[in-house]
Formats: sequence, structure tokens, C-alpha cells
Amino acid sequence: MKNLEIAKIFFEIADILELQKIQWKPQAYRKAARSIETLPEDIEEIYKKKGETGLKEISGIGENLARKIIQYLDTGQINEYERLKKTLPKGMEELMHVQGVGPKKAVKLHQKLKITSIKKLEQAAQSGKIRKIEGFGEKSEQDILRGINIVKESQERMLLGDALQIARELKQKLQQLKEIQKIEISGSIRRMKETARDIDILAISTNPTKVMNFFTTLSDVKTILAKGQTKSAVILNNGLQADIRVLEKKSYGAALQYFTGNKDHNIKLRQIAIKKGYKLSEYGIFDKRNKTVCGHSEEEVYKKLGMQYIPPELRENTGEIDAAIQKKLPDLVSYAEIKGDLHMHTKWSDGTSTPETMVQEAIKMRYSYVAITDHSKSEYIANGMKENRLLKYIAEIDKLKKKYSDKILILAGSEVSIKADGELDYANNYLKKLEWVNASVHSGFKQTKEEMTKRITKALQNQYVKVLSHPTGRLINKREPYNADFEKIFETAKERNIALEINSSPHRLDLKDTHIKKAKEFGAKFAINTDSHNENHLRYMELGIAQARRGWLETKDIINTLSAKKFEKYALK
Repeated sequence: MKNLEIAKIFFEIADILELQKIQWKPQAYRKAARSIETLPEDIEEIYKKKGETGLKEISGIGENLARKIIQYLDTGQINEYERLKKTLPKGMEELMHVQGVGPKKAVKLHQKLKITSIKKLEQAAQSGKIRKIEGFGEKSEQDILRGINIVKESQERMLLGDALQIARELKQKLQQLKEIQKIEISGSIRRMKETARDIDILAISTNPTKVMNFFTTLSDVKTILAKGQTKSAVILNNGLQADIRVLEKKSYGAALQYFTGNKDHNIKLRQIAIKKGYKLSEYGIFDKRNKTVCGHSEEEVYKKLGMQYIPPELRENTGEIDAAIQKKLPDLVSYAEIKGDLHMHTKWSDGTSTPETMVQEAIKMRYSYVAITDHSKSEYIANGMKENRLLKYIAEIDKLKKKYSDKILILAGSEVSIKADGELDYANNYLKKLEWVNASVHSGFKQTKEEMTKRITKALQNQYVKVLSHPTGRLINKREPYNADFEKIFETAKERNIALEINSSPHRLDLKDTHIKKAKEFGAKFAINTDSHNENHLRYMELGIAQARRGWLETKDIINTLSAKKFEKYALK
């Protein structure tokens, strides 16, 4: 769990260095942070096994950063971070993370209004003081208030990608106990909801007392909130609450169903149970004489209530119960059906791995095809490629295509920015040299609804565009979707046969589930991609698939479930 702690510190060091107008270092820290937060294994274990050498094998980590990681693992802090924090005016670190503020504006707000906390920032915005400062205005003031609300929400809920990793680590540690016969994560994490407030774990054990003792004394535990014979609750070092319940075999399935479904889903199930003459609770289904009817498994609970088994991702009372009663639930895409990733970045733009490293990792994942899609020229901050570099990049990928032709299909692509007027960042004579084009909005997020809709729909008219990437532009807990007529965009994508991306980055998960479901109604197709910036990011595909399942998607809805032969025909036509 040290991965997330170290990544967070590196991100904050980058913010402070940027505030001090130091060149290059912020980008290096951010690249390292992205690599660390997505490592498939505990960074502490890497250090124990391989020492400093193992740390330097991590993408983006050199000798200097490796030593800082070691310092944190040994002492619990990084001296440079502590020093840098002292250079900031009081409260500055907190202000910088509010959408609509950023480092430069945070300094100005401190200088002009002596703002030292989010609370004071909110008061100043509500009283109309911020709009009077040069460079802000009324719209900036409203943006800041919206940003404050996002910060408040983010303090309560953690990104799924982080929470899922923590929950799985807890589960893995608990599984070491021979007394545990069965164990599962439940709650919103099992539903794969984009953020989580806490971790719920259910288990069957022959010795509940030993489980409680083990759980409450884990090194990850900061505070014990409650400790009982069959239930305990703790606060972890990262601030997340984790609960564990030990259950009897006869009620385990009912409890798993109860603690997985959201409140509305469970209320409706209980109403159906009552109509059938039963009582449903976390302990099972009971008849009028209070005799247990079933509860061993979730499947038998749903079957007894006269419906299909409902996958965890759908249990939010958005139509899944009626569909299950009518036996019309979709055959959701499985976690093993994706055959390629069509959005990834390398050292040619802002990634930290070479194209060959990404290809090799994709082969390990048994993918049939990939598209390398580095940034186009206007993305200066992301080292976007000007036309002369684009041609060299295509040439390198062509060499990889020949080298790995017997193992995987490789497409030379680009994530091409959609300019403010809807034109693409490369002219058509360069776009036609690419085999795959993802079109994306990367700037000008504050356009009006009409402007943004016209901008995107115009870009979708370009004959070379294959995918609209991260279609709403949202960053979970950081930035709201831009204002656009998404139904019009979905309709245009369908008409132009352009896939809508489900971006698997835990910070995006864009499209969100409700948008996916709506776009499917329009008959749109989808591509589930990771937007990877190093090889470890490729494993985020799971999060995108979960999002697709939450949006009721089936295999036929997703272009990168096609076989290699069918996909090649689709891509290169």
C-alpha cells in the first residue's frame, strides 16, 4: 500500500516545483508517480527483493528518485518534500488542488485576499470577492465554487482503481489464515462503482475470533473503530474505512447479495420477496414460519425470487430487476474478451516506455492487436509530435510491425487533438499516413454547449477518425464533463461508424455508465482502451470492462472484442 502514498507525494512535489517555475523536474516526478501508482506489486516488496536496482527498473525511476523512495520506506517521509512544503504559504498546498485554481492562481489569491484554506476560499467566492481580482471574474468564481464541491466529494470517496487495489491486498493477507474458508469483497467495490467510500469484506471461518484479531492488528490499520466476535471496523493508514464480517455458510450468499447491491436494489428485492410471501435479509430468505428457505448462494436467492442471477455491476436499480424477472438481462461482455488496446502513449510523447516495451507487454497479455497512439503536435505539455517527428515515429512502428508480425498486429496511430473550431491537429495528408486515429478534446473545456457540440460533431466528420476518446473530458474528483449535447454526439458517432471510447484510466472512466447506456440506445459502438502511459497501465483494462458492464454492454457492442482477422478488416478498410 506504500505505492499510493509515494505516488501522492511525488505528484505534490511536482505541483510545488511547478509553482516555483522549475523546468522539467515536475514532469519527471509526475511520470514517476504514474508508474508507481500503477505497479502490479507492492513497491516495498520490490525493494526487499532487489534493493535500489529493483526500484530503478521501474519506468521513470532513476537513482535520485530511487533514493527518495528508499528514504520513505525506511523513515516514512521524504526530506525534500518536507522542505518544499515549508516554502509554501500556509494553506497553499490545499488550494492548488481545487479545479479552477491551480498553483499560479493560488499564489495570487493568497497575496490579494490572504486566503489560506478551502473554507476561506469558499467564503471569498460566495461573497463575490474573487471576481474583483484581475484575471478572475464572475465565471472563474463560479468555477472555483464547483471545484470546491468536487474536492469535498473526493475527500469522502476514493477512486475505484485505488480502492480495489487496497481491498484486494487486504483480502490476500486475510486469505493467509487457514481458518478462512471463503472470502469476498462486497459493497460498491464489487459493483465496480467509479469511487468507493469504504471497503466491505465478507468471510466464512471456523475461528471468527482469530480473524478479528488478525484483521485489527494488520500493519495497515491506523485506528480500530469496533472489534466484535463476528464484525470489526478499522480506519486504514490511507484514511479509508474497512469492515469485515464473518458469517455462517448457510447465510453467506444472502449476505453477499445484501452487502453488494445498493440501497435501492435491495429495497426492491425485499418488496418482491414480501409479495411472494417471504422475508429477505442478509441472513437469507425465510418463509412465514421463519424457516430458512435459502441463503447459501446469491444464485439461489435470485432464483427463489423468480429472476435471473444479476451480475454485481448492475445491482443499482436501473432496470436490472425488471429485466431479470423477464429473463431479458444482457449477456454482458466478460473480463476475458478484449483482444487489443487501441489507445496508448510511449516515449514519443508523454509515456515512459518505448513502443516495443508496450508491444511486448501486450503480447504477454495475449492481445491480438494494438494501436500505438502518441499525442499530436498541439499537445506541447505532452511532448506532442510535429509532422517531421510523426513520420519518424511511423517508421519506427513499421519496424516493430515486421519484427512481431507473427505475434501481434500493430497499428501506427495517434491521439489527435480536436482544435477549438473542430478541425484536427494534423492535416488530412498526414492523417492518411496513420492506420488508427483517436480524436480527443484536450483544451478549451469552457466553450458553450453549442460550441463544444459543434466542435466535436465536426471532428467526427473527418474520414480518418476511428474513435472519439474520453468523450466527456471528465476527471473523476477533479474536473466535471464539459458542457455538450452528448446525445447529438452519440447520434453522430453512430451515423459515422465511429466508436466511442470507454477510457479505462481510473482518473477518467469516461464514458461513465449512464452515458454508455444512453449511447447504446443510439446504436453506437464502443472501444475499451487504457490510455496507457507505461506498460503497467495496460492492466487498467479491467476497470474499463467493468464500466462497460455497468453500462449494459455486450460483446457485439465493442469493436476490440473482434478477432484479429475481423479487426484488421475493420481498421484498415
